[in-house]
Amino acid sequence: MISIDGLAVEFGGTTLFKDISFVVNEKDRIALMGKNGAGKSTLLKIIAGVQSPSRGKISAPKDAVIAYLPQHMMAESDRTVFQEAAQAFGEMQDMQTELNELNSQLTTRTDYESAEYYEIIEKVSDLSEKLYSQGEINYDAEVEKILLGLGFERNDFIRPASDFSGGWRMRIELAKILLQDPDLILLDEPTNHLDIESVQWLEEFLINSAKAVIIISHDRAFVDNITTRTIEITMGKIYDYKVNYSKYLELRRDRRVQQQKAFDEQKKFIADTQVFIDRFKGTYSKTLQVQSRVKMLEKLEILEVDEIDISHLKLKFPPSPRSGSYPVIAEDVAKSYNNNLVFKEANFSIQRGEKIAFVGKNGEGKSTLVKAIMGQIKHEGNLKLGHNTLVGYFAQNEASLLDESLSVFQTIDDIAKGDIRTKIKDILGAFMFGGDDWDKKVKILSGGERTRLAMVKLLLEPVNLLILDEPTNHLDMRSKDILKQALLDFDGTLIVVSHDRDFLDGLVSKCYEFGNKQVKVHLEGIKEFLERKKMEHLNELEFKTKK
Repeated sequence: MISIDGLAVEFGGTTLFKDISFVVNEKDRIALMGKNGAGKSTLLKIIAGVQSPSRGKISAPKDAVIAYLPQHMMAESDRTVFQEAAQAFGEMQDMQTELNELNSQLTTRTDYESAEYYEIIEKVSDLSEKLYSQGEINYDAEVEKILLGLGFERNDFIRPASDFSGGWRMRIELAKILLQDPDLILLDEPTNHLDIESVQWLEEFLINSAKAVIIISHDRAFVDNITTRTIEITMGKIYDYKVNYSKYLELRRDRRVQQQKAFDEQKKFIADTQVFIDRFKGTYSKTLQVQSRVKMLEKLEILEVDEIDISHLKLKFPPSPRSGSYPVIAEDVAKSYNNNLVFKEANFSIQRGEKIAFVGKNGEGKSTLVKAIMGQIKHEGNLKLGHNTLVGYFAQNEASLLDESLSVFQTIDDIAKGDIRTKIKDILGAFMFGGDDWDKKVKILSGGERTRLAMVKLLLEPVNLLILDEPTNHLDMRSKDILKQALLDFDGTLIVVSHDRDFLDGLVSKCYEFGNKQVKVHLEGIKEFLERKKMEHLNELEFKTKK
């Protein structure tokens, strides 16, 4: 059991949160929710021990292991992928080495009655007990199982960890955490760099093998599948619900309705009381009553309504200029880097108005094909855009392409057309840019803020083919809902590269699967695709077992 007692964080005269207390029990799988800036990541860092609170404390059993995966890292390493992941067992391996050395000393020493000899015996006993409590562990087998589950191939094991992108190095860190078998796992946006299959594997691991978990994630399906408890941080305090995310949304909605009702009643009471005070302020016979009401208002604790509900806000793309019947046509398209074949014989035609998803493991060519469609890389075969095809493209590095000299408001104002100009502030608000942010220069924005601003910018450009490469990584759930609805209403053609199942579900009607150097077209939505793939996967396991 891990206790969070009276935590408060204050800086620059601002209180992020105060008096936060709750207990994490074994088998708790907690979703930490709240809008961006509410303090979720800060709370996770405090529990992990990498940041100190202004007040309060974290209490845990002496031998408790708390493992933390932050959103952003990474330390460089000269180790291979396998060696780096095996660092999870470094402490136990060091204990075994020390135990072997001490046992060796005991076999050669003859000072049986000395204090030093008894001290060695005590150390041997202590180390033996600690190692015994861990049980027999086949370290290599455990490392291999976790790395394969997270999407690595066996030939990746001997490659230097530094050869991999930040997303893949994040997976190595996640592997180290899972291998430690910690008492509490803290995960801050763990699915941002995982493909769909790896996310599903992580879900099963956390449900079946983890002792306790606290997760920050904007992947609704992941959160719903994993968690059994939801803690919301809002306006400096928390609400603790013993339910999963979907049920929490219902309870939060009810809570806000009650808050709004109480707020409105109090507002009316204050107004009525003030009218009485103003009316009888100079009347001798009412002096005591007036003074009593003045004191009552001074002592009154003003009620608040948590968050501002922007669920009514809708974004709409400008009407799409009409494109040809087939905005994208591919004939025998192939791509290799040096001698490494990414995919071959890709043949497909995307019809006007279709909404499709590119899915599959990372590294199988999804973003590569997008770049080929955009004409950014050379390739084999024929790949052409149809008549009057106007492309809007959101790349994974889109945030880095913004003009840093402009303000947030200028970035949007410069491209907004027609009636949408009157709603710029509402749109920025929907994507978590409040009034205090409008004059900020792009150059001082965080990576997440830049990504959201780039997404808003794309929403306003008149196009008829939208290509989005991992668009939801830095969007909270409300913003994702707003974006998804805008894409559903979009009357052009859509290609989405994403691992976010909830975002894709109901949005796309075709899945292009990348794997085994091929691109296969499936005439089904993401839910049907995943259900069928899971059955195939189970059949394959059964077949291997029989062999």
